[in-house]
Amino acid sequence: MLAAALVFAPADAQFAYKTAKTIVDDFTPRDAGTPQAVRAANHILDVVSSTGADARLDRFQAATPKGSKWFVNVESEYISSRDAGWIVLVSHFDTKPDVGCPGANDGASTSGLLVSLAGVLFTQRPRDVNVLMIWTDGEECMSEYGENDGLWGSRHAAEKLKDSGRKVTGVVCLDMLGDKDLNVKIPRNTSPGFRRGVLKLAKAIGLGDKVFASDELVKDDHVPFLSAGFKAIDLIDFEYGSAPGANDYWHTPQDMMDKVSEESLLVAGRLAVAIIDGLTR
Repeated sequence: MLAAALVFAPADAQFAYKTAKTIVDDFTPRDAGTPQAVRAANHILDVVSSTGADARLDRFQAATPKGSKWFVNVESEYISSRDAGWIVLVSHFDTKPDVGCPGANDGASTSGLLVSLAGVLFTQRPRDVNVLMIWTDGEECMSEYGENDGLWGSRHAAEKLKDSGRKVTGVVCLDMLGDKDLNVKIPRNTSPGFRRGVLKLAKAIGLGDKVFASDELVKDDHVPFLSAGFKAIDLIDFEYGSAPGANDYWHTPQDMMDKVSEESLLVAGRLAVAIIDGLTR
């Protein structure tokens, strides 16, 4: 018998929003490599643990344009069986340095979403799937994305995952999905078959008007996983601004919780659990 489909409910979206708001209110700024980022990571650890799910910190050191720095990812696993494949969900929690950005939508919204999803998995106990959730530090670059600038947490996580030899079914990066005017784009630099499958799933659950394929190339936390040989996609709303098609709230002080909604997090959560279910059937 198949396990029952996962359900992401309005109460789960409310929890995601509340978590995101606390991250913004209490841990801004949380630039990578700073004590405040460590405090934010510890808070995420505590909130995930409060759902009953297991969580841990993964500290690592990496070169940056400002010298070697310490970073800290947060990880949580839901393990169904030793033989099941792994689905990996990724969200960054850090803020862009030197721009005064609270990162409400860009980082906090999907970090709150992952915390809520951890509780959903722990409570609903799906079968035949293992899920690894990673809250990455250092997604934002200090100057310009490159080998030693930006995507530090996801590069570290991708290398670690590859070394582990786990059977990974797919990696899903979630970013900027709290926008009140939500339009989820899947950029061109993703795994083509995976993208087609997610678009089909979105239509099947009534979200075909919210999820689209994009011709854009986006540098986000999915890229190191693609480079490591994993099937990966990016779910992102890169139109986050004062007018349709604009992105003028991104990396500015305007990226505040008044631009984020529980309704959008509910859509993103429903899509995420549909992907988890869809990859196991």
